[in-house]
Amino acid sequence: MARVHYTFKKIVLGLPLFFLAFLSFTSCTRNKEKKAIALYNDYCASCHIAPSIQALPKHLWAEQVLPEMGARMGVRDSSYRPYKGLPFDEYEAVLKTGLFTLAPIIGKEEWDLLKEYIIQQAPDSLSMPHKEIANKRLNGFAPKPISFDLINNTKFTYLNADRDDGTVKLGDMKGRLFTYDFIQDSLIFNGNFSRPITAYNNKKDMEYITAVGNLNPSELASGKIFRVKDRKVKAIPEIFHRPVHTVVQDLNNDGIDEIMVSEFGHLTGKLTLLSPIDDITYDRQVLLNQPGVIRVVVKDMNNDQMHDLVALTSQADESITILYQENDLKFRAEKVLRFSPIYGSSWFELIDFDKDGDYDIVTVHGDNADKTYTPKPYHGMRLHINDGNNNYEEKYFYPMNGATRIISRDFDKDGDFDFGLLSTFPDYENANEPSFIYLENKSTDPIRFEEFSFKESNFARWLLMDAGDVDGDGDEDIILSAFPYALTPVPEEQSNFWKEKSTDLMVLENNLN
Repeated sequence: MARVHYTFKKIVLGLPLFFLAFLSFTSCTRNKEKKAIALYNDYCASCHIAPSIQALPKHLWAEQVLPEMGARMGVRDSSYRPYKGLPFDEYEAVLKTGLFTLAPIIGKEEWDLLKEYIIQQAPDSLSMPHKEIANKRLNGFAPKPISFDLINNTKFTYLNADRDDGTVKLGDMKGRLFTYDFIQDSLIFNGNFSRPITAYNNKKDMEYITAVGNLNPSELASGKIFRVKDRKVKAIPEIFHRPVHTVVQDLNNDGIDEIMVSEFGHLTGKLTLLSPIDDITYDRQVLLNQPGVIRVVVKDMNNDQMHDLVALTSQADESITILYQENDLKFRAEKVLRFSPIYGSSWFELIDFDKDGDYDIVTVHGDNADKTYTPKPYHGMRLHINDGNNNYEEKYFYPMNGATRIISRDFDKDGDFDFGLLSTFPDYENANEPSFIYLENKSTDPIRFEEFSFKESNFARWLLMDAGDVDGDGDEDIILSAFPYALTPVPEEQSNFWKEKSTDLMVLENNLN
């Protein structure tokens, strides 16, 4: 009995030491976690929104994101080398960006703590929405697959169907420009510009053709804009860094058109404004100095009778920026929406969705041809409603893996906006995941849509989408263009099916009229 009493006494006396050790361990753990969180916020949110750690699985953090992140902070603790395999001119261009610093900006102990915390917090995998997506047949439209008598599997890099004459303008990977007449089923060759075409404008009897240069990610600038008048072709004497979108418009109402060039770039990029000085010379003004500028829309956003610019940036600091014109081509930039850098923002449109007299913004997110390829539950369409002062709140989200394009029109002519939603990066292993969704607007308060698709949506990998009355019957049709390129993994059976079909365009002919 005395021995038991002694043992009990020993345990009791030892408890304070145990609790002290436990509290010390817990305190140390909490301090490490607080420090790791602070490091994450400091280093991962310095130039863009810090992505949620839970938004990517462990293996992508460990194998892709963290090595790249470390290289940008001067950490050399892995086999990852940002310059590996680059030709000398590309190596030199990347080196000049200064993004991969040689001097470490974070200590090894802090870096190890940050990595450990991220890997610990990240999930093993991502959970996708549990729903059967769009099994309803798209009865309001008749799918018409179109194949041209060209080289098989033509890769289209430009598409515009919203034209007064009902034709479709097309540009391809080889730099060829075409006009397609749906009614006559004829394809007219308009010229060859040697580089992939990404934009076309026709203003005052002058055609402007934008050629991207390097379509694949590159820090080398080789893009060009060609002017065509009376069949004579002249290149603007400027080199652009992977230009993907061009707008030609008179911004300051002086009778002379300016050119707005979205230089998507790669590690660097910009939004450029060209103002004509004479017939061949332009003043060049950088309006946004950041990579990934993918589209610009011209609107008066504050009712001051001045043309403002609304731009989407889809690399790094993914965001929507309004550039308010304050005085004769002088702009004030204001970011009104920011997204996680792993959202893959791809397109946007300005519409008055709620019919209150201001512009709302619909965005689409899903570019998955990057270092973090995996099906993502946060891909899809987002509807941001304007409070009247260009403050925006997300009011609706429709999930669609790999979503890349949105088209907003009143397709059924019932007085509200319907949407065509396109995915270039669906999970082709999942038979229930279509590459096109039609969202028919059923209610704006509350917001509610009915979804439809069509079985022929798997006839090709679609990259671009537009709408216009191509059959001349008074309603809006939808056009998809093919891009059979190995952007992401595709089952061999699917790839062979694409080659067999060799579909170039899909016209969804509206049956309303």
